Amino acid sequence: MLIRFRDPTAPRPSEITPEATWHDRRRFLAGGAGLALAGLMGAAPRAAGAASPDAFAPLPPARPSALSTAEDPNSFKQITTYNNFYEFGTGKDDPAHAAKALVTDPWTVRVDGACAKPGTLDAGTLTTRSDLEERIYRLRCVEAWSMVVPWVGIPLSTVLSRFEPTGDARYVAFETLHDPRQMPGQRSRVLDWPYREGLRLDEALHPLTILAVGLYGRVMPNQNGAPVRLVVPWKYGFKSIKSIVRITFTPDEPPTSWNQSAAHEYGFYANVNPTVDHPRWSQARERRIGEWGRRDTLMFNGYAEQVASLYAGMDLRKRF
Repeated sequence: MLIRFRDPTAPRPSEITPEATWHDRRRFLAGGAGLALAGLMGAAPRAAGAASPDAFAPLPPARPSALSTAEDPNSFKQITTYNNFYEFGTGKDDPAHAAKALVTDPWTVRVDGACAKPGTLDAGTLTTRSDLEERIYRLRCVEAWSMVVPWVGIPLSTVLSRFEPTGDARYVAFETLHDPRQMPGQRSRVLDWPYREGLRLDEALHPLTILAVGLYGRVMPNQNGAPVRLVVPWKYGFKSIKSIVRITFTPDEPPTSWNQSAAHEYGFYANVNPTVDHPRWSQARERRIGEWGRRDTLMFNGYAEQVASLYAGMDLRKRF
């Protein structure tokens, strides 16, 4: 997600969410009065909006992935203070304040559905050196704005293979924690909670699809989806579900939150396609945090060489 940060032409909430949704913003309760709690693997306090990653516990050393972009990343402050995480509010700075008290340790992810070995995944195991080695990804992420984020994570395929999906598994569904006490945005009717997302199995198994557990070599800040989130860099950001508690293999296309909320605006695939306009704005150009003006939006967010073959023969104007 490379974008301009706090510039006068920054996107309004109405550029990113359904109109009925952003009008409902005042329903959100103010959050974030509690003390920051220790995070994954005994993390240091998560200082919301901290300008430096030094406020967060370090992850084991890891080398960059060959899939990383050569583009310069956004600053830690930009990445941690300009977020979409509606469980904590619709404003871009809401998550950095309201997510401070989210307890992320211990944290388990239930994995079930069409697999031979259903079970649970301890999020703490995803931060071991054996999993993270060579797993720093510098990836572009885009919505109506964009950033480049140096994620730390592992390929989703590495995790899914442990549970041995069966021949009936054609899709993978994801679900976020549902806890209105910790997530004040869930007290609003802005979406049908809990937040849900889904991928086709081949999309989920692609090496660019990762489970991220940190950024800038540090544990994941709460406002960015701690302790574990999905990152699918060739799709719009709302596909990258945060604070995951359940993964399900399914034979059928799973329901997804934004598609359920506004199907005419948000399709299941959500591939970055500058030739298909959103009903309320053009997607041909994007704002990058930290820059003035706009730049052309690239097909598949610049990852066409890696992922275009997944959609051979599909009409991406209809199956958006």
